[in-house]
Amino acid sequence: MKILDWYIIKKFFITFFFCIIALTVIVVIVDLSEKTDDFAKTGLTAKQIITQYYFGFVPHIEAMLFPLFIFISVIFFTSGMANRSEIIATLSTGISFARFLRPYIIGGFLFTAFLWWCNQYVLPPANQKWANFNAKYIDYNYGGYVNTSSLSNKYFKLDSFSYAGIRYYDTTSKTGSNFFIQRFNNTNLVYNLRALTIKWDTSTKKWMLNNVVIRTINGLHQKIKDTTEMHMNFNFKPRDLQRDEYMKDKMTTPELNQFIKLEKIRGSGDVNSLLLEKNTRNAIPVSVFILTIIGACIASRKIRGGSGFHLAIGFLICVLYILVGRFSSVFALKGNFNPVIAAWLPNVVFGALAWYLYRRASR
Repeated sequence: MKILDWYIIKKFFITFFFCIIALTVIVVIVDLSEKTDDFAKTGLTAKQIITQYYFGFVPHIEAMLFPLFIFISVIFFTSGMANRSEIIATLSTGISFARFLRPYIIGGFLFTAFLWWCNQYVLPPANQKWANFNAKYIDYNYGGYVNTSSLSNKYFKLDSFSYAGIRYYDTTSKTGSNFFIQRFNNTNLVYNLRALTIKWDTSTKKWMLNNVVIRTINGLHQKIKDTTEMHMNFNFKPRDLQRDEYMKDKMTTPELNQFIKLEKIRGSGDVNSLLLEKNTRNAIPVSVFILTIIGACIASRKIRGGSGFHLAIGFLICVLYILVGRFSSVFALKGNFNPVIAAWLPNVVFGALAWYLYRRASR
């Protein structure tokens, strides 16, 4: 690490933190102006709104806009260096453009690693704050002031051959009634379990069934077993029986991986959205590194338009990046597009752009 490297890295970090603070304040002000009426209806104090909503909303929005913050920061301070002829003076000493990009690569890698770690483990607990607040107070279609603490006639797959159903379930008390499981061998019913009530036992982390009748069927013969109470370890948990559109945002990556495995076994139609979420958590941090290189290559040239022209090009590239990401996500969720390809497609496209700009700038 030379003096030049420390000089650029210092500018990188200082500009980034200034940018993220300034833009976060703007986003919070806009969000506050839009939700003022909703906050007033909650009856909560300002402190409660800050701790229950904004402590989760701010990390969520910062993680979402993190690549944009990085891109703007790189263009801003690099363009300033170019306008002061610092880059020309540096390259005229015989330093190659690849050597000049070394501090950008180091800074981009550090920010990429930081965002990746946050996406996997730090962001989901923060998402839980704003998601729960939205579900309870803001999003009327999702929750709001309408009682959605219960559901009825819920049917789902346990695995490739087993199906379960529950007539009524209360998500608050985690209890239900008229529960059944049916297991098939080809088209033949071989197992049938019915319970009058089902309840989640928090101490054993198992389901407690009451007034259970189990039928094991083998051709024309069957065994019947009655029991007053029994504990069962099924592959679904109380959260799987909730109407929670934010569930995938709340789970850490290890929890999300386990949930995806279960959903594949159950044949769920939500597997694509879960796979897209998993791969997006890995793809977005990589975009930080790619946008860092693109920003450095664009802003390193001294042009008549100065920083304003560089920022305009930067915003155009960001808009294109977002559009490619949104289109690929929609095709993955609504069509047959592979969610892994959908998550990584923007990085492939703009990675090629970064390579082209680097080769052009090196000349």
